[in-house]
Amino acid sequence: MADSAQSDFFAPSPDDAGKASTVHQPLAARMRPQSLAEIVGQEQLTAPGSLLPQLISTDRFGSLLFYGPPGCGKTSFAEVIARETRSRFVRVNAVMSNVAELREILGIARRMPESRTLLFIDELHRFNKAQQDLLLPDVEEGVIRLIGATTHNPGFYVNPPLLSRSHLFRLEPLSTEAVATVLRRALQEPERGLGKLDLAATDEVLADLAVLCDGDLRRALNALEVVALSLPEGRREITAAELESFARERRIRYDANEDEHYDTISAFIKSCRGGDPDAAMYWLAKMLAGGEDPRFIARRLVILASEDIGLADPFALPLATAAHHAVDFVGLPEAELTLAHATLHIACAPKSNSATKALVAAKRALKEAPVQPVPIYLRDKGGQASKRAGHGKGYLYSHEFPEGIAPQDYLEKPLRLYEPSTNGLESRIADRLARWAKLRAESSAVAPTDPGSK
Repeated sequence: MADSAQSDFFAPSPDDAGKASTVHQPLAARMRPQSLAEIVGQEQLTAPGSLLPQLISTDRFGSLLFYGPPGCGKTSFAEVIARETRSRFVRVNAVMSNVAELREILGIARRMPESRTLLFIDELHRFNKAQQDLLLPDVEEGVIRLIGATTHNPGFYVNPPLLSRSHLFRLEPLSTEAVATVLRRALQEPERGLGKLDLAATDEVLADLAVLCDGDLRRALNALEVVALSLPEGRREITAAELESFARERRIRYDANEDEHYDTISAFIKSCRGGDPDAAMYWLAKMLAGGEDPRFIARRLVILASEDIGLADPFALPLATAAHHAVDFVGLPEAELTLAHATLHIACAPKSNSATKALVAAKRALKEAPVQPVPIYLRDKGGQASKRAGHGKGYLYSHEFPEGIAPQDYLEKPLRLYEPSTNGLESRIADRLARWAKLRAESSAVAPTDPGSK
């Protein structure tokens, strides 16, 4: 079998923990839960009476998909399930695997039906359609039970046939309390953890380390091990001073073009739309710290200016457009100030989506009713044929009437598509349109101006 696949039989023996761990494994690997009861922070999945514990206890389940951020327990769930169901456990990383390896694994599973092969595929979203389709027949026949782990939304990255044959469980980022609890356990555990080093750390220090790791338990355990092993000879306490170097190198969890990217820009847009400049600035700072393309942020601000502010603040669009140009012209890091400037203006501006609604209404009118012809008096009269057809005849030149409002219709069947809001400067437009409607109604019939002179 290819090197990227690992195969083991798991049985729930009390000695498993000692046999599985070695001094050469990272602390995060040694501290992997050995039972469902050891998994912390995912109580929505592990609580007694929940679906997942019932499936495991009865050993009656097909394929499972675990979806969540890094370090939240997806691999731990897979190993615990294999251990508690005494299954043959084959581990594959989708980054390193290929079709040939999958065919070999599936072939062995067909020849060993009594072993009940549980195939765990880490980073399932990395498999292409052909690789995922290859699994379908054996998943349907029960030759293998698939457990897939992914940090990406399965609705976008897992083939619908495979998704429909699997139970999907979403894991959440671990809370600070859950991570700190496992860190304390790791400090005290003599066999799998760091208990033999006889180290101490306050609850506050462990909580601070948990915060720095953004709910990623694997990262937190590995950081604890690095800090512990780097203590000077004779030191037995981990203090805030030991965390300083780790804090300086802290990286924001932000995967460009992945779920964190879309979730964060969504929060940024909704904060701007909702008029919360503080939240908008927070999400902006997170995107910049995570390495987001500043031009992408600037483009979103330009869209926001028309979609959510519109005529309530007509200065928003030129300002956002100027910010987009400035980002290209100035570049980072100085362009961060430009993005902050534009973000605050957008977030604090009065809001109106009247332009969005008017466009939607116009498209609906085109779709649901016959397309209206252009009234003959509005048609272009250029060319002799157009003149002979009477194009432009009867057109009323707007500037010859009070306020430039002529008593004529510009649609054969008038429609009301634009409803101005009462927010910001757009409230003046509502008043103006009402006045113009009155002028049209009061205007007396006048002889049409010869459009040829206009």
